[in-house]
Amino acid sequence: MRHLLLVSTSTVHGTGYLDHCADEMKALCGADTQRVLFVPYALFDRDGYAAKARERFGAMGLGLDSLHEAPDPVAAVRAAQALFVGGGNTFRLVRDLHAHGLVEPIRERVAAGMPYMGTSAGSNVACPTLKTTNDMPIVEPPSFETLNLVPFQINPHFLDADPSSTHMGETRETRLAEFHEENETVVIGLREGAMLRVDGDTMELRGLRGGRLFQRGSPAVDLAVGADLSALL
Repeated sequence: MRHLLLVSTSTVHGTGYLDHCADEMKALCGADTQRVLFVPYALFDRDGYAAKARERFGAMGLGLDSLHEAPDPVAAVRAAQALFVGGGNTFRLVRDLHAHGLVEPIRERVAAGMPYMGTSAGSNVACPTLKTTNDMPIVEPPSFETLNLVPFQINPHFLDADPSSTHMGETRETRLAEFHEENETVVIGLREGAMLRVDGDTMELRGLRGGRLFQRGSPAVDLAVGADLSALL
């Protein structure tokens, strides 16, 4: 019985860190969760990242332990009440999830019901692969395989093309069309402030803004906040 909150971004313009999704995170964790295990691997300054996350979760009434401080990361995941995977560079995050042998233990704990929260890169890695990340490959992970907690891909920070722009580079939609030239997996583009709540076999699009659904061989479709996307599971 998986319980997931997959968020496009950790910070929406005009608000503080996790402000737009704090209530959803608290609700996902439930009354029985006192502490959250934080995965800071997507950023280089892990001490600073953990301090920032610890302060924000403390304001929610939750304690936070950072995985980079654990003497045995696998044991820490297996004992965790809930998991939060923060944003940053997806390639670095995936490299270290594999390096510490955490992919399978996280899958097992999520399948057993441990709440999983991800923002940006943390949402990317809930998908089958990292292929729809926006990040530069600053490091080389041993595999593009990620956690496969959901059967579709996410493109966080999705930006609609600006018809008034003179920029001649590829739009986000063009990049995702390139993905579908080589891959069949469905992609959900999450606009800033959007998030997916998954409970078992149900999924709803929540947050401040909607998203866009990309399927190979079909026109892209806009998704409104409140949309029931359970069929994609």
